[in-house]
Amino acid sequence: MRIALVAAALLSAAVLPVQAQMRTDPAVIAEQKAAMAKLAKLHGEWRGTATITSPAGTIKLVQTERTGPMLDGTALVIEGRGYDEAGKLAFNAFAVISYDAATDQYAMNSWTDGRTGKFPFAVTDTGFEWSIPVPNGATIKYVATVADGKWTEMGSYVGAGMPPVEFAKLEVARLGDTDWPAAGFVTAKP
Repeated sequence: MRIALVAAALLSAAVLPVQAQMRTDPAVIAEQKAAMAKLAKLHGEWRGTATITSPAGTIKLVQTERTGPMLDGTALVIEGRGYDEAGKLAFNAFAVISYDAATDQYAMNSWTDGRTGKFPFAVTDTGFEWSIPVPNGATIKYVATVADGKWTEMGSYVGAGMPPVEFAKLEVARLGDTDWPAAGFVTAKP
């Protein structure tokens, strides 16, 4: 009997912290929503161009973006697609931006071309910035401006002790609203 009581006490001690972590905290959700609302101007469908310059030359794509909120506005989902001159998909990326109320930081999880990562992300007065650390202390930095239905994003390689070298430019215009990705969910009843 004593062993059963000790086992029950240990089980309770293990379960209670897990249950506490699983509870929804309305204050945290409200803080996440407020932080993510700063990116609401990105919601919708966009189309324009993307220009990428490399040692092999310059590539120009028709670029599309679609963005929308998920999880009751606590996450932002983005899909970017770049099409070549023939209309063939040449680039496809997917990202989820979120805000962690405990650390007061945004993060972007991104997937493209078989690569994935979690990258620092910051909301600015004019749009947003994010970066990818690369070897030798260098950084790939993206700076975006979003205003008046236009989204411009510049990508630069920033090497240690060197001036930034711009290699990518996205210029898209807002086409309109979208119900993506929240639309089409499976309902509880058939």
